[in-house]
Amino acid sequence: MSSPLCHFELMTKNPEACKAFYGAVFGWQFDDDSMPGYSLVDTGAEPTGGIFKKPDDAPGPCMNVYFHSSDITGTIARAVEAGGRVIVEETEIPNVGRFAMIADPEGIVVGLFRNASG
Repeated sequence: MSSPLCHFELMTKNPEACKAFYGAVFGWQFDDDSMPGYSLVDTGAEPTGGIFKKPDDAPGPCMNVYFHSSDITGTIARAVEAGGRVIVEETEIPNVGRFAMIADPEGIVVGLFRNASG
């Protein structure tokens, strides 16, 4: 079973400043038009990423990582059985795929992602 890192997100108070910083430091390019309120990050290699504004009720800026899962439902079940918990239930992203967020027994949150093609 392979579940490679496939996507990351920076949840930030100031997306424009975040893009300016990472663009200057790493030369990343940004697509602000494909998904309203979400900037796609082109790092020049896999994995790709995203930047979005931190919701007011979120605890603080952070980086989220997503691991590929061809069976998100099964992965969630194994996580819960192993002592983890579900943070965000499996959710569809129209024309993109599906995702979920889980926490390990210590509370470290990671995402699961399956693109629309499987």
